[in-house]
Amino acid sequence: MIDEFRAIPERDWAYSFHPSFDVPIKDTTQAYDLKLNLRVTGEYKYSNIYVLVRQRNPNGKTNTDRVQLKLADADGRWLGQGGGGLYTYQAAFKRRYYFPDTGTYKIEIEQNMRDNPLKQVSDIGVCVVPSRQ
Repeated sequence: MIDEFRAIPERDWAYSFHPSFDVPIKDTTQAYDLKLNLRVTGEYKYSNIYVLVRQRNPNGKTNTDRVQLKLADADGRWLGQGGGGLYTYQAAFKRRYYFPDTGTYKIEIEQNMRDNPLKQVSDIGVCVVPSRQ
């Protein structure tokens, strides 16, 4: 379906910056896995990140989920893929999800940490793929 990233300007994710993604849905009988894509630098100062994921349905109804991604273990070792100071994560926030209607959904992501701007976040995105049985 989609697997995209949006760059965070200057790696400083302000509260006011809400990247959005259009997700076209043609089949409501198909289950989907919804995942967050994230890239942070090795300078990111937290071991996790909280985001708000807003889903606007074609009929205008909006749902919001607060999602936490764990980025480092207790020893501070990054859990993501990468090197050279940039680490990539992909984590499911909904599994086997059925979209209620056909049409284009808009998924918007907002950072939900205490820092504004949240420094050293390079990219944020979503991945929506059919679930495997």
